[in-house]
Amino acid sequence: MTQKPRIAATIEARMTSSRLPGKVLMPCLGKPMLDHMVERVRRAAVLDDIIIATTVNDTDEPICAAARRLQVKYYRGSEDNVMSRVLEAAQHHDVDIIVELTGDCPLLDPALIDLAVSEYLSSGVDYLCNLKDEDYAAGQSHPLGFAVQVFSTDVLADAYARTDDPLDYEHVSRPLYRNPDRYSVKYLPTPETQRGPNMSVTLDTSQDYQVICAVMAALSPEKPDFSIEDVVAYLKGHPEICRINQDIGRVKV
Repeated sequence: MTQKPRIAATIEARMTSSRLPGKVLMPCLGKPMLDHMVERVRRAAVLDDIIIATTVNDTDEPICAAARRLQVKYYRGSEDNVMSRVLEAAQHHDVDIIVELTGDCPLLDPALIDLAVSEYLSSGVDYLCNLKDEDYAAGQSHPLGFAVQVFSTDVLADAYARTDDPLDYEHVSRPLYRNPDRYSVKYLPTPETQRGPNMSVTLDTSQDYQVICAVMAALSPEKPDFSIEDVVAYLKGHPEICRINQDIGRVKV
């Protein structure tokens, strides 16, 4: 009988973000953003663990304290080499399959995690993601802030051994989706009700913070486990909220 693979979400988080320092612990509805994200990720049925991948910097001790308070695992690694940080976190905690998440996605829908892992396991690909840059540009994808990437620890280790590109070190899975001749890649299609043209709920700037807090304040009281469909519907019905961060430049790799 084949042993079930150990699946864990890694959440990359640090306090020294260049655009919005301390963003992962900024408060919203009485809780830090990281608390909101961990609570939502915890609802994913497929996960064996959640690991916060932070840095060895003294400034990130509050993140470690938050992980202990939230009773999730954490790992401290390089600030700049995020690829090694995520890989080492997975290896240290005996993870077979990594669900890579970034700490700037406090509205993440756990159903997307369950779907992505299910499709990854059934398809047999090396890398699976639910958000493709070209589809986002065409208005055919999820809003920014809902990205889920799935790959094995072994595949990430192989990619890490083959690269010395600083951009790969910074963006973790970049050598997987940029080398489809070496690694098999699959992107999930986005249902119409989950498409968010020009929408972003990723926490990079003070404008993003305003948008995310507005969404949470509107949806959480009646439905704490609100879905991506709920977020998209709310933002479509409130274009004035969308416009707050619509002109923010986003980094593409």
